[in-house]
Amino acid sequence: MIDLSALGIVAIGRNEGERLRSCLSSIPQDTRTVYVDSASTDDSVAIAQSLGAEVVHLHLSTPFTAARARNAGFARLAELAPKVKFVQFIDGDCELERTWLGTALDFLERNPQAAAVCGRRRERHVDASIYNRLCDDEWNTPIGEAEACGGDVMMRAEAFKGAGGYDAALIAGEEPELCARLRDRGWQIWRLDASMTVHDAAMERFSQWWKRALRSGYGYAQVWHKTRSARSGGLYGRELWRAVVWAIGVPLAAVAAALAWGPLALLLAPLLWVFQLGRLGLRYGFVKGAHLLLSKAAECIGAARYAQAAVLRRQKMAIYYK
Repeated sequence: MIDLSALGIVAIGRNEGERLRSCLSSIPQDTRTVYVDSASTDDSVAIAQSLGAEVVHLHLSTPFTAARARNAGFARLAELAPKVKFVQFIDGDCELERTWLGTALDFLERNPQAAAVCGRRRERHVDASIYNRLCDDEWNTPIGEAEACGGDVMMRAEAFKGAGGYDAALIAGEEPELCARLRDRGWQIWRLDASMTVHDAAMERFSQWWKRALRSGYGYAQVWHKTRSARSGGLYGRELWRAVVWAIGVPLAAVAAALAWGPLALLLAPLLWVFQLGRLGLRYGFVKGAHLLLSKAAECIGAARYAQAAVLRRQKMAIYYK
């Protein structure tokens, strides 16, 4: 029997409905739980209240982001249980695996330099669509000491508070950005070879996947812009570079070649894309490779939208694909 007295839970969500019920029902009884709701129009709040969670409503005066929601949940948890040493963050479309909390608590207790620990997040309906399968592959990150965690993670409250929590303005990539600050303070981030959560992406349409890729590109640019002067040269610089090269650099190179050598040189762009598709197809399979290549266009558009927002000094709210 694990001791949960030092643990609190922060769940966040928006219009998750029955997914939220599964999420909160997977939390052991008598565990202090705070649910942060981002203006749901379904019965999410009623579900959370019926399951005994403390509900925090985010006000409309400030743009919604997952980072802002998690910070608000942590702040309320600290008010309700100031002696809590560890906090498990979980998204409302996820369900905790039965053994995870004990595994994570034991690891953090035995490793005082670890600020955060995560495990394997899996897709519930991995075979329902190619988009769910892509998500499941994305969650399968290397085991061991890591550069970053995802949205589902157990954190040491002392470390989270000392680092100032998440940057509430980031609409994506807030976890790697926080982990970078934690590492700068001497903390470690770990991923264990253990089941952590079951996720329900519920992505059945191309439009959902495209919007999610747009969000990634926006987040890449936003986080890189914030961290560009860091010793590492900025987070997500490589991802941004790849998106720009394949979505913009290749066609511009073809146009430049055509101006120098004639219209036939315009074939350079499709030839390079076919080459890249073949390379990705050999490594990941044709379907996944095609989506990875196409995602560069969506990421580039998302990055351009961030650049526009930065120039106009507008803060964008979270981009939802569901």
